Amino acid sequence: MMITVEIVIQKIEEQMEKLRETKQDPSSSSFAFQQASFLADILGLLESAATSHQHNEGNNQQNDSFTNHPLVRRKNRSDEPADYFLREEIRKYVRIKPNRLGKQNFMGANASFTSIGHACFAMKEELEEYMDYDVGEICNDDWKLAQKLMVHGCDPLPRRRCFSRAPKLYNQPFPITESLWKLPDDRNVRWSQYRCKNFACLAGNTTGKGFFKCAHCFNLTSHEMPRWMSLESDSNQTADFLISDVLAMKPGEIRMGLDFSVGTGTFAARMREFNATIVSATINFGAPFNEMIALRGLVPLYLTINQRLPFFDNTLDLIHTTRFLDGWIDFVLLEFILYDWDRVLRPGGLLWIDSFFCLKEDLYDYLKAFKMLRYKKLKWVVAPKLDKDNQEMFFSAVLEKPPRPFR
Repeated sequence: MMITVEIVIQKIEEQMEKLRETKQDPSSSSFAFQQASFLADILGLLESAATSHQHNEGNNQQNDSFTNHPLVRRKNRSDEPADYFLREEIRKYVRIKPNRLGKQNFMGANASFTSIGHACFAMKEELEEYMDYDVGEICNDDWKLAQKLMVHGCDPLPRRRCFSRAPKLYNQPFPITESLWKLPDDRNVRWSQYRCKNFACLAGNTTGKGFFKCAHCFNLTSHEMPRWMSLESDSNQTADFLISDVLAMKPGEIRMGLDFSVGTGTFAARMREFNATIVSATINFGAPFNEMIALRGLVPLYLTINQRLPFFDNTLDLIHTTRFLDGWIDFVLLEFILYDWDRVLRPGGLLWIDSFFCLKEDLYDYLKAFKMLRYKKLKWVVAPKLDKDNQEMFFSAVLEKPPRPFR
């Protein structure tokens, strides 16, 4: 059986070589390209089967004439990512896609190289479940599985060839004059994967919402409206800063930036009132944070802490973060994140660390990580976390990126 498989592989390779010669002819039809793609898929399946069979044979038959046949001699393990997976959709996605015209494209590459996160290989079963769908049909209701893969390092995820699910009774969003400070229509969210089944539940004071960070973020009136606009206590005793005070440090210079936090977009909504555009990066921590941000008329960025920011160097005026980078984070990871933020901040841009908290014993080490950037301190406050008997500390700062000469 294996000899037959190898003979078929050999014949397919010969036919593909003929098709490659046909591609050199400008008058050749697109059918040749389709045929080559089809044969490549079949070849991949056959080679995978052959490799798997040879692996299972082990070393017990090393002296057998069958295993020593030149067509079925055991090969070294393939370095091709596609050979690691069984689900054909993943294999098709991760294979290198040569340009059809046989020359470099406008980006300077001879092919397209799709990518997946390195942890996808360790989460093979979950990824193959995620990629188990019918092409051209509706995707499974599996965004929670996708987020699990992303959070655990399978990020970026492969694209899929199915239609994403949408709410059954999607209603037109509220106009921007209303949407910023009004709970959205419940019909515009798929609630199947959440503990709460409507926005009233999320905005209420009941427990068991399914998330704990930013527990009152959906309470737009009493909790969210005052944030960054007024202080409830004396400013010397709190780590909170006002937007007006921060923007006054750079009058007219803060036009756009990134909010990397756990929230529903209130920081971006308030900055909009100061003519600044803010992209809100978050994931759905047990509640529809991304949907909420979008329904308010703001820009959500579905992004985990594992990813390099999708912005070019020296482009943002401001990065703000709150309720996200806290004392749970590894020091080395924090440094990688801070250097990435430094990469996208322009010279003179502001890094606003908003109410970072950690154990008192760890405070020195975390402050050292932020000082490592050598930014100018425009604001710098350390205050005790009053509900933790001074065992935890708050830290807030507004730091200015210095100009750095080219070398």
